[in-house]
Amino acid sequence: MLQKKEGFEGQRAIVLPRKILAKYCSVNQLIAGAYITDIGYYPKAKFHYRERLHGCDQDILIYCQEGKGSVKIKEEEYKINPGNFFIIPTGLPHKYAADERSPWTIYWIHFKGTNTNLMINNFLTQNESCCGNVEYQESRIRLFEEMYSNLEMGYSNDKLVYANMCLPHFLSSFIYKENYNLSPKRQSKSQINKSINYMMQHIDEMLSLQEMAASVNLSASHFSFVFKKSTGFPPIEYFNHLKVQKACQYLLFTDLRIKEIADNLGIEDPYYFSRMFTKVIGVSPGIYRMKGVS
Repeated sequence: MLQKKEGFEGQRAIVLPRKILAKYCSVNQLIAGAYITDIGYYPKAKFHYRERLHGCDQDILIYCQEGKGSVKIKEEEYKINPGNFFIIPTGLPHKYAADERSPWTIYWIHFKGTNTNLMINNFLTQNESCCGNVEYQESRIRLFEEMYSNLEMGYSNDKLVYANMCLPHFLSSFIYKENYNLSPKRQSKSQINKSINYMMQHIDEMLSLQEMAASVNLSASHFSFVFKKSTGFPPIEYFNHLKVQKACQYLLFTDLRIKEIADNLGIEDPYYFSRMFTKVIGVSPGIYRMKGVS
């Protein structure tokens, strides 16, 4: 079968000169944490194939918009369909290929930096796989085009800094897909975000763990486990954080007394409210109000 690294009709690619990377990117504290080394777009990339027996000296992200393909990273193999993406950490042996009958259309980025290991390890810890799936969003493609268009115009300091300051946002749109482009009109359908929305809608009540779990049709024990795994906090503690956040708004933007604020948050004991607020914020409600917005 014919195999090609590149050379697809309509393809676009930029390989940044390594001297530019060394002189301007790796030493610039604004972008040294994560910066682009190569970036491209391959539409309907029939016969696309790459194999690196010793891995690559950059991290790689490939996002499949249309068509199909496959990837093997170390000993793990994955079928790639529209909406799938995969991340290949530096140094891992791999190979990937477009499907012969329905070749993929992909957006891809090679990147490196002092923080990329942390970012990728965080993704792998959450996802337990090098592959993931995201829904198509035009805003994600626009963000890719922002980076590409600026780099296409040369390597002036402002172009390099701007393009590379967009990179963490772009990567985060895959790693934290549930949080990307979140708005009241299109809240994520995940059970965790549904439960958080439920908490926000009942911020004036003292919800039990059972009530929170019932809002997403889970048992209390399972809900507590998946919620903490996703957010890092037990549900009740998270709910208290939301109450404190709302309390901060009352303190800054209203003349309500402490007791009235506690009542509005479903807390009958104002002393309990003050202790909870101080534990989270670090200062008492009264001191917080006096300090105002910094």
